[in-house]
Amino acid sequence: MAILTEKTTEFISNSTEQTRRIAMRLGALITPGMLICLSGDLGSGKTTFVQGLSIGWGSSDAVSSPTFILINQYQKLDGHVLYHLDAYRIANSFEAEELDLVDMYEHGILVIEWAERIKEVLPKDALWVECEYVSEDKRRFVFKPDGERYETMMDVFRKRSFGGH
Repeated sequence: MAILTEKTTEFISNSTEQTRRIAMRLGALITPGMLICLSGDLGSGKTTFVQGLSIGWGSSDAVSSPTFILINQYQKLDGHVLYHLDAYRIANSFEAEELDLVDMYEHGILVIEWAERIKEVLPKDALWVECEYVSEDKRRFVFKPDGERYETMMDVFRKRSFGGH
């Protein structure tokens, strides 16, 4: 269980559609150069979250888990790319470094499932989303922004999603 601070945001989803909708709201705020790191066990909603994120960002490409191919790419009409990486099968930090992750998030948006497996090679500034299976239909998401850019994005996300000042 995550320890919540004033910068973290918790969201409980009661369906896959609700998970997609909340991720769509976040997707509308992501921009090239961002790194979104998803962590959590199998079945915790990571790929469903990326589906919503991609739609909100503006891609009409179908999103699927890149477990066996490592990386999927989704494009917007303006040519920007969202890279969707599954780090589950990456054995060590050397393999992760060979993927040239820095180039991906410098020239697009990089979303990583199982990001905790390669955390040591990732930059500190990122948005971490902890995904947790609660029950058949329920998932828990804890958003942890690391860096001013991500904190600002999460402030806007909270206001748009939950109201308030």
